[in-house]
Amino acid sequence: MIAEDKDLQCREIMTKAVCGKGRKFSQVTHTVTPPNLPTSILGAWIINHQYEAVRSGDGVEVVGTYDINIWYSYDRNSKTDVAKETVSYVELVPLSNVDPKHRASTEEVYAEATQEPNCVEANITSSGSGVHIRVEREFEVEMIAETKVCVVVCAGGCDDFGDKTVDFVGGDDDYDDLDADLIEDDLEDDL
Repeated sequence: MIAEDKDLQCREIMTKAVCGKGRKFSQVTHTVTPPNLPTSILGAWIINHQYEAVRSGDGVEVVGTYDINIWYSYDRNSKTDVAKETVSYVELVPLSNVDPKHRASTEEVYAEATQEPNCVEANITSSGSGVHIRVEREFEVEMIAETKVCVVVCAGGCDDFGDKTVDFVGGDDDYDDLDADLIEDDLEDDL
């Protein structure tokens, strides 16, 4: 701001804004016990992921479920089956840069899975009766709320152009004479 502007005025405006953000990557291990003793793991995947965001303390809780499917062989690799298990989870994602002046009663939280839960490793447990599944997932969250922002008020109003005029001389024909090869050569020379 210029010190000479003695007529400078500020005004507070109430608006909705992003008042906090967070991101969290995590790895978790689940144990699934198939109905038969597994001999080897043929595949493991995660489907039916569902979640919602809930404000909690200094962060946002992502509460969700997903189904783990494990394709495995048993009876000395002579038969196969798929074991299915639904897993519930709660992931607390801390918020950073929270606006201390936001109205808590207007908070809305949103979560997005930037990395859907994905099985990265599946191993038979040491006892041989279950399967350890290592899952990676990542969430990004936002808290939106009403807050105040301060703006400078122009004494003359919001006349964007004042006494200026805009003149669009020429038309699309001006660019027809340009040689595209010369322009590309100039760009390559600059690199």
